[in-house]
Amino acid sequence: MLSDQINGMRVVQALEGALPGAAADGKHDHGELTLEIDPVKIAAACRALKADGYERLAAVTCVDMYPMEPRFEVIYHLHSIRRNERLRLKCKVEGSKPEIDSVYHVWNCADWYEREVFDMFGVFFKGHPNMTRILMPDDWEGHPLRKDYPIHGFKYSYPQE
Repeated sequence: MLSDQINGMRVVQALEGALPGAAADGKHDHGELTLEIDPVKIAAACRALKADGYERLAAVTCVDMYPMEPRFEVIYHLHSIRRNERLRLKCKVEGSKPEIDSVYHVWNCADWYEREVFDMFGVFFKGHPNMTRILMPDDWEGHPLRKDYPIHGFKYSYPQE
């Protein structure tokens, strides 16, 4: 539930006006606003926020909260250049089948960010045009930034030339 302080912020009112109930929780700390968004509403929330002036997606990243459930937090860093405001969105994603809608169709730059999260954490972005590995070889087993990934990695045999 959003506090009165956060509910009174312009961006929260704009988001709630466009998509009621999208923000489940939030906090304002050190001059930065973080909103927890319902994962099924992330693409619609991003469209609404882009229309409200957050024209730049600065990053998409992830945190593995293993062994807690929901296991993953997918985090979006948005930037309004003309207002010089930053906004962080967080979505909690279950660990058994980690997937969330892609925001590629809102900001094309999400392409590589989402692929990196998929490659390193195994979170699948539904609707992404090219959900393939970007950092690890295509035949790599596992996702190296998961907390339950073996410290020395899985045994990997390099192809013979």
